[in-house]
Amino acid sequence: MKVRSTLLVKLLPLLFSAMALSASAGTLVINSDASDPAAKAALDAIIKGFKAENTDVEVKLNTFDHEGYKTSIRNFLTANPPDVVNWYPGHRMAPFVDAGLFEDVSDLWTKNGLDEALKPAAAAMTINGKKWGIPYLYYQWGIYYRKDIFAKLNITPPKTWKELLDASAKLKQNGVTPFAIGTKQTWTTAAWFDYLDLRTNGYQFHMDLTNGKVPYTDKRVSAVFDRWDELVKPGYFLPNHASYTWEEAVPAMVKGEAAMYLMGNFAVAPMKAAGLTESSLGFMQFPAITPGLAMAEEAPIESVHIPAQAKNKADARRLLAYMARPDVQTKVSQILEELPVNVKASEPTDPYLKAGFDLLKNTSDLSQYYDRDAPAEMAKAGMDGFQHYMLKPESRQQVLERLEQIRRNVYK
Repeated sequence: MKVRSTLLVKLLPLLFSAMALSASAGTLVINSDASDPAAKAALDAIIKGFKAENTDVEVKLNTFDHEGYKTSIRNFLTANPPDVVNWYPGHRMAPFVDAGLFEDVSDLWTKNGLDEALKPAAAAMTINGKKWGIPYLYYQWGIYYRKDIFAKLNITPPKTWKELLDASAKLKQNGVTPFAIGTKQTWTTAAWFDYLDLRTNGYQFHMDLTNGKVPYTDKRVSAVFDRWDELVKPGYFLPNHASYTWEEAVPAMVKGEAAMYLMGNFAVAPMKAAGLTESSLGFMQFPAITPGLAMAEEAPIESVHIPAQAKNKADARRLLAYMARPDVQTKVSQILEELPVNVKASEPTDPYLKAGFDLLKNTSDLSQYYDRDAPAEMAKAGMDGFQHYMLKPESRQQVLERLEQIRRNVYK
C-alpha cells in the first residue's frame, strides 16, 4: 500500500500536467489591457471574426486595466504566460525581446508578404533583423486647430516655423492663447520635444538621441530648445497648464480660448462631443523648421505578440496572421477610429482619419513617441524635465544637464 501511495504521489504531477495539456489544447489565451469601451469592442470583434473562421479554437480573454497591465505583464510573461499579449513596438518591446520573453514571428511576415503589406510599421517591429509581433493599428499626431478662429483673423494654416510664430503672435494679440496643453500628465510635453527635434534635426538624430547615442548637452539638442523658447517665453501655451490633464485642456479649444492643440487623433472624439464640428475643427501637419529636412511623423503603433513560453503557439500564429489582414484591420480601425497599418486596407472616410492616412502613407520615417522610443527611466526623467522647463524656461540648462546625467546611467 505504501509503495502504491508513493507511486501515486510520483504520478500525480504527470496526471495534472496531462490534464492541463488537455484543457489547453484548442484554447487560445489572450491577455489584454483593452479595458476602454471602444478598445474592448474592437477586440471582441476580432475574436468573434477569428472564431467564426476557426471553429476549432476556443478563446479565453483576460482583460486588465491599463496601469495594472503595465506592472503585471513581465510577471505573467515569465510565470504563467498566455498565448497572445498586446503591447507596443520599439523600446517598449525591446526589453521583452532581449529577455527572451517574446517569440520570433518572422516566418509569419515572410509567409504572408507582410514586409510590404505592413511596411509603415516594419522597422518598429524589427530587432536584430527579426520580427517580434504584428502591428494592427496606429494613429497620427499633428496640430488640430480652430478653422473659424483662423478664418476670422485671416490666418492660413502654417507650413513653416516662421508662419507658425507669426500666427501665434497674431492670436495672442487678439486675446486667444495659441496652444492648448495640459501637462499634469507629463507625457503631453513629449509631443512637443519629439516634433521640435524631428523638424530641427531629423529622424535619425532623434532615434540616436532616444537610443542614448547623443548627449542631452549636445548643441543640436540646445537648438531644439531654442525653438521651444520661441513659444514658451512669449506665453503661447495655456497658462497653468500643469494643473490640467490633456482632457481638461480640451474646453479651452472648445470655448475658443485657445486655437491650436498638438495632440493625437484620439482627441477628436472629445472635441466633437463638446460641440466642435468639421466646419470649426481642422487638422494640419506640424510645420517645417529646417528647410529640406524630411518630415518624419509621430505615429504610435498598437501590436500583438506571442510570449516565448506560450502553450498554444500554433493558434496564436493563426490569430496574428488574421489580425494582419487588410479586411480585419479595416473593420477594427472603424470601431476604434484609428488607422489600419496594412497598406491594402480601405481608406477611412472620417475626415480627420483620412487626413492622417494621407499624411502617414507619404511618410517614410515614423517615431513611436518619446516614452516608447526611449527606455522607461529616461522617458520619465525626460518628460518631467520638459514639464519643468515649460513652467520655468530659465531652468533649461539645469534640465538638460540633469537629463545628461540620467542618460549616462541609463545607457551604460
